[in-house]
Amino acid sequence: MSSTFTISNGNITAVCSSAGAELISLKNSDGKEFLFRDKNIWDFSSPILFPICGGLKDDIYLYEGKKYTLPKHGFARNSEFSVESINENSIVFLMTDNAETLKVYPFKFEFRVSYSLCDDSLNVEFDVKNTGNNKMFFSVGSHEAFLCPEGINKYSIIFDKKETLDSHIVKGNLLDYETQRIIKNSEKLQLSYDYFKVDALAFSKFNSEKLMLCADDGTRIIQVEFPGFSHLLLWTKNDIKAPYICIEPWCGFPDMIDSDYDITEKAGIIQLSAGESRTVTHSITLIK
Repeated sequence: MSSTFTISNGNITAVCSSAGAELISLKNSDGKEFLFRDKNIWDFSSPILFPICGGLKDDIYLYEGKKYTLPKHGFARNSEFSVESINENSIVFLMTDNAETLKVYPFKFEFRVSYSLCDDSLNVEFDVKNTGNNKMFFSVGSHEAFLCPEGINKYSIIFDKKETLDSHIVKGNLLDYETQRIIKNSEKLQLSYDYFKVDALAFSKFNSEKLMLCADDGTRIIQVEFPGFSHLLLWTKNDIKAPYICIEPWCGFPDMIDSDYDITEKAGIIQLSAGESRTVTHSITLIK
């Protein structure tokens, strides 16, 4: 049975669940909520994506001549994590391979998700260790849904560098090589539900390592910093004009439409040798 845990430093209070090691609430010192949570609209608030990000062609992949099946975004978001350590302003969740994961993912691993508070920021760290004797292949990513009570068309994303952003066309769970120009030589992306009629914006090329989500009236501002992540996605539910936008730094990408199913050649895949680890961190700063 899953449990929830609260960490706080006086400036930020974060609530996490052992189910998926998921962040389910993020409030400032005034009690203002910044994370979306309504299971009548969406089952998650900030699912963690591991050991793949996005979908596989036909939900399958090949490794060393064998066929395996994984659902979109992998199994971590639907798995129970243990708490390895906790204090008043940080918590570390741990998931390891087991008999069930090895049926669908033939690699031994330790996967730690750490949340720590510093001033007005929450740092989210993903640490993956290959505990097996063979090479390991994985992707990892975040999927936080940030609350936009007035609707996302009242919000903009401001990048820290000028961007020319081309989004891959989404076809089901896959991506086309064809792209759509979203902005050209600009730091500002004015959000619109129209962008999400075909699911998500998916960027494989960008310059920025941080961005701000800003309400047009200045009442809400957060900063997301994501150095070391190779891909960036934005998503919301267009059909119901959902009051949130997911800002998703990924080390990985969905399969392309012509995928040959080989996980070792998958876009953004990370390779670890036996005993090797990889850590990536992103941060969320509550500005206003």
